[in-house]
Formats: sequence, structure tokens, C-alpha cells
Amino acid sequence: MQDEFDVIIIGSGAGGAPVAHTLAKAGKSVLILEKGPLLLPQSEDERGLSDFKRDELFATGTEKRITIPNVANQGDSYYSSHVEPDLNDEPHVYLDDNAQDRATIEGYTAQVIGGGTQLYGAVSLRFTSTDFELGSFNQDRTDIAEDPNDDVRREAQDWPISYADLEPYYSKAEMLIGINGTRANQAKDFSVDNYQQPYPPNPISQYVEVGMDALSLPRYRTPLAVITQDHAPSGRQVENSPTDPAKTAYVNRYGDPMVYKSNTWVSLLSPIKDLENLDIRCNCNVMSIENQGSKISRVVYRDPSGKPITVQAKVLVVACSAIESVRLLQLSAQLNADFSSRINSNDLLGKYFLTHCFGGAETVMPDRFDKSIALDSDWATDAFASDDFIKSNGLWAGGAVYNNTSDQALPLSLVRTHGSHDLDSIWDGFVEQSNLRGNELLKLFDRDFGTRLSVSFMANQLPQKNNRIELHPTVVDKWGRPCAYIIKEWHTHDKYLMDTLAKKCRDILAFGGDGGIGNYPVEGFGSVANDRSRIANHILGGARFGDNPASSVLDANCRVWGFDNLYLTDGSFMPTSGSANPTLTIQANAFRVADKILEVL
Repeated sequence: MQDEFDVIIIGSGAGGAPVAHTLAKAGKSVLILEKGPLLLPQSEDERGLSDFKRDELFATGTEKRITIPNVANQGDSYYSSHVEPDLNDEPHVYLDDNAQDRATIEGYTAQVIGGGTQLYGAVSLRFTSTDFELGSFNQDRTDIAEDPNDDVRREAQDWPISYADLEPYYSKAEMLIGINGTRANQAKDFSVDNYQQPYPPNPISQYVEVGMDALSLPRYRTPLAVITQDHAPSGRQVENSPTDPAKTAYVNRYGDPMVYKSNTWVSLLSPIKDLENLDIRCNCNVMSIENQGSKISRVVYRDPSGKPITVQAKVLVVACSAIESVRLLQLSAQLNADFSSRINSNDLLGKYFLTHCFGGAETVMPDRFDKSIALDSDWATDAFASDDFIKSNGLWAGGAVYNNTSDQALPLSLVRTHGSHDLDSIWDGFVEQSNLRGNELLKLFDRDFGTRLSVSFMANQLPQKNNRIELHPTVVDKWGRPCAYIIKEWHTHDKYLMDTLAKKCRDILAFGGDGGIGNYPVEGFGSVANDRSRIANHILGGARFGDNPASSVLDANCRVWGFDNLYLTDGSFMPTSGSANPTLTIQANAFRVADKILEVL
């Protein structure tokens, strides 16, 4: 096998595939190393069958027990998913509210070609211009609520690039990925509108439409990375027209057998898979990165048989998802003192780990609807990301709000979410409610199936240096390497922000459910503010970029300060988490960095 390349990219998801697409099409020799398999949609399989099993977001198979020593949930049962590592083999460990270590599978985006884009709900919002300058925005403010130690003004940091710098790459990503939605009423500048026509909104979303209008919230059709029309850049075709929607709930948050969902395999990698200068190696686990001075010299990985293989390139791009990218650099630093001194020169690697402030409201609507044709969301608003709203509510930053049309769209997903706690991939179904059988189970389905509707927010989490990714001192993976140790808590302002936005989500449902009066009963509203285990919404930070090597791990082009040819392009580069789902921004930035890499090759 070839062992020298222009570029090696570790990871094939939102951060890796755009780089590979750009550089391979420019004629550079590119090697992609992916830890997981390639799962083909039915149109690409010679048998016409999909490799996806419709169980990608929850676990199946025989019951197992956690055998990891010295964790608080040792002995608990779990079920393995075929796109995640086995929990006993490669756990993440987090510090819970009782200062105990717990093993978790959270924080692993799918290990498969396409990464998390194979399974995401595909909400693809741009960040606002204020998201890029929260340091400047908050510097002179004295009206920020629930910030007793003035952490906002100390920790909020501007991005080293502006919205205007990234805007052309937002446009490029939207064109090449394939996104449907509408531009009108978005609070962002667009140089070009590349959206495909959205499907008609699911009828259940009328309650959100009415609620947003009753509250005078500018709304737009949520941008979703699902094609509704033929997509020329990737060659994908759809059998259904925008006026005759496909049964899209069957691709929502599952692996898509039909190439409708715009994951990075079908949109960016499959169209170039036959290029002679592109090599994609699946089921390959990278062990370490080696350097000679400021140059990354070699990458060592294990092939599917476990055999160690060494490869080298002029440029190395790491895009494993933030936790595992940081861990890989930390593991490599353990093996080499010079690597360690370069990567840890400012003690910031792993620090400022971020997710998103997340929550919303949910209730049962008065009618039943067929949600098998529902995409993840129909309506969104930027009203709560505006500067006026942020300041008038004493917030440091804002967030996007959109409805979750697809919640419990299928019986399968209703079972998965009922009684779930701690881990998305460890679900109880109806096990802990033995009364849910026979007529009682039918009553539950009659009440919840096709009737539930939620409105969610996604907002900036305040950066804290103490929120971090480390190597665990005792827990190791099946190769004997220290596992990732996630230490994270919510700031008091995070909780205030989440409470503020959760109430706004509640208001939308309350005003929508009864035609605008505002008294429709909302079952519940809240956030993840009291749940440390939720480290999956979303995996960001830990290697933030900036203009100053004293205060950042990466430069403005996402190159590690201590190295000439090492780049990180997954969500680890973000110094703030943004007011919306991060995937589109990760993709846009990866396209931007790819152009910078071309300049140096």
C-alpha cells in the first residue's frame, strides 16, 4: 500500500470530508483514515440493499455489563450499537454530580464513514455575526445577569475570523452538501441562496406557526441537510417531488438508506471516491502521531486486523470529533517529550471544552398527525439571537429556537425515548414501568403517537477553563491507552440563559395550541442544566483557535501553534459554541481551512 501522501485526514465527518473533497479535487494525494466502516445506501450497493439497520441511534443485541474497574456504574447493563465502540472496550469517563467517575458512550459521534452526519437530525443553521464576536460584544457591559465573578467578560473570546470571512464558505457548504430551507426572516447576511425548496410543513407544525406569529417572532423554514430535489453537485436524485414528500421520518436521526440525507459520504466523498489520488481506509484506529521538531513526520494506526501501519504526509489534518481529537494529541504527547512541549506550551489543550445550552418545551397537541413524512424541524426563529433580545434579558449570548417536528415520529423512536436517562444509547424502553402492557400500553401509544410536539433551543455555553478533557489516570481502552476523562459543569449564567429560553419555547406552544390565547397546557419545559452526563449536544472546544499563541491552541487557520503541518478541523477549534447546531459551521470552516492548506502545499 502507498504510505506517503500530500495530506492525511483522520476522520471523515463534518470536519474531515470537506478538506478531503477540496484537496483531492485539486489533485493532491489524500489518505482518509476512518475508525469505523463504510455503510452504503441501497443505490450504491450491488445487491440494492442498504447497510443501515435503522437502529443506529440506540443499541440492540444481547445485554452486557460494565466491567470497568472503579467507576460508579460498574455492573450496570448496556447494549452495544454497531456504530459506536463497545463501552467496555473504549469508554469515555465523566465526573458526575457526586464527584464519582462514570463510564459513558456519550461524546462518541458515530464511528462510520460520514461520522455524525450519518445520524444527525440535519438541522443546518448558520451562526449569527454576533456569535463570532462575543468578547467584544460583552466587554463593556455591566448588565449581565447571574455572573457573580464577572466570568463573561473574562472568558468570552472573539473568533479570529468574522462572519464575513466565513460567509462564502457557508454558501459553498450549502451548495455542495445539499440543504433545503428558506432564507427570508433569517438574521444573517447571505451572498447567495443555495437552498432547495422545502417540503410542505407537517400539519402538526401549524401550532408552532401560530405560536410564533402570535408572539411576533420572525420565522423561516428550518434549513435541513436533506435534499428535496435532484442535487447536481453530488449526482443524487430523488424520486419524490417537493409536493409529494418522501417518508422522511425513516431517515431522521437514523442512517439513511436512500441518499436523501446529506451526510458527508453521499454529498462529498462518494462523488470523488474513484479518484486515483484518494485513498479511504476504513476500520483503522490511529494510535499516535509522531514528529521531528516542528514537522509531523508519521502517523501510526492499526488496520482492521490490528496490525500497526505507519504512513506519512506533508500535512496532517485531525478531525476525530473534539474529545477524541484532543485525546489523540494528548496520547501522542505522552509518548514524546518534544511533542508534549509543543502541544502543551500554554497548558490549553483540552481546556475550554464546550457543548451547547439546550432544552425546550413539549406537550400533546389536540389532533393526531402522520409524522412519518416529518423532517426534523419545520420552523425556526432567530428572534432570541438578536442583540436587542440578548441585552434586554441580561444574557451574554443568544440562541436559535426551532420545533422538533419529528419527535416520536415512529413507534420505534417513541420506545427509544420513553424512560431514557443518562445515555442515548442505553435506553430502558418500558422495562421500568411494568404496568405498561396490554391496554395500558395501547393507551400510551394512543396518547403520544402522532400527537407530541416540542420546541427546542440551542444556545451558546459560557466558556470555562475548568471544563476540560484529560486522560483518565486509571481507566484504559482495549489497547491499554488512557481513556478520555470529561470534567464539565454548567455556569450559573448557563442555567439562567437556559431558563430564559425554555420559557420562550413554552410560550410558543402555549400560544400556538389554542390559536394565540396563550393558555394551552404545556406539559413540561426546561433544559439540561442539571445533567452533567449530557455531553453530546454538541462536542466542541478543547483546542480553540485564535490570534495569540498564549491564549489559543490553534492559529486562525486551525494550525497547531507548535507545528508547521498539523491542523484540527472538527468542532474542537471553536472558542464559543454558537447560537445554533454546529455542523454547518464545522463544514464551512473545514472548506475554508482546506483552501489555506492548498496555499502551503
